[in-house]
Amino acid sequence: MRRFAFLSKAALAVAVPVVCFYGVERAFAAGAMASFTATAANVAGANETVRIEVIRWSTDAERDPLVQAWTQPIAPPPSNGGRGGRGGRGGRGGDAEATPRTHEGLLAEAVRAAPVVGYVWTSEVTGFSVHHATRVPNEGGGERIILITDRRLDAFSNLWKPTGGGAENNYDFSLIELRLNSKGEGEGKVSLMGAIAADSGAKTFGLENYSSLPVILKNLKRKAN
Repeated sequence: MRRFAFLSKAALAVAVPVVCFYGVERAFAAGAMASFTATAANVAGANETVRIEVIRWSTDAERDPLVQAWTQPIAPPPSNGGRGGRGGRGGRGGDAEATPRTHEGLLAEAVRAAPVVGYVWTSEVTGFSVHHATRVPNEGGGERIILITDRRLDAFSNLWKPTGGGAENNYDFSLIELRLNSKGEGEGKVSLMGAIAADSGAKTFGLENYSSLPVILKNLKRKAN
C-alpha cells in the first residue's frame, strides 16, 4: 500500500491501489457527477459511514475492454516444451509450464488499465479508486449503478471483512452494485463473496444471484449535487 502525505488533483487521476489524503475528497465532491452515502452492514465495520463519489461515467471505449476481458475466449498458453535437446527424453529440462490465464485475471488487468473515475471513502485515511462507473436506468425512474475498484475492498482493512458465512471469491477487484429507486434511495451489495456476470448490452457487469447476497451498503442515498 502506498501512502502519500499530499496529493495534487492531477496526481489523483493516476491509477493507484489506494489513495490516502485528508480533506481533498471535498474538492472532488464539489465537482462530482454523482455522490452517494450509505452505512456499512454485514461486515466487520458495520455502521461505518461510506461515501462514494463518481467524477464521471465510464465511456463506451473505456467499458469495452473490460467486457471483452470477461467474455472473450481464453487462448491456450504457448507451448514452451518440445522433445528436448538431442539425447533428451522430453521437454522438461528448464521449460516451465505457463501460468493459465483466467477471465478473473484478465478483467483485473483491464480494470487497473482503465482511468480513475471515482472514489470510495470511509472514516479511514485510505480510500479506494474506482476504475469503472456505469449507470443503467430502470423502469419507474430508478437506476442501477455499477462501480469496480482496482483492489478488493477488504485487501487492506478488516472493516470490509464479511461477517456472515460463505466462502469469499478470489477476485483482485471489487464490484459494487447500487440499486436506487426514483427517490434516490436504496441499497448496495459487493462482490466480496458473490460472483459477477457481464451485461454485454449495457457494456457493464452485475452480481449473480443479487437477491441472495447480503446487503453491504444500507440506507443508501444519492446526494443532490
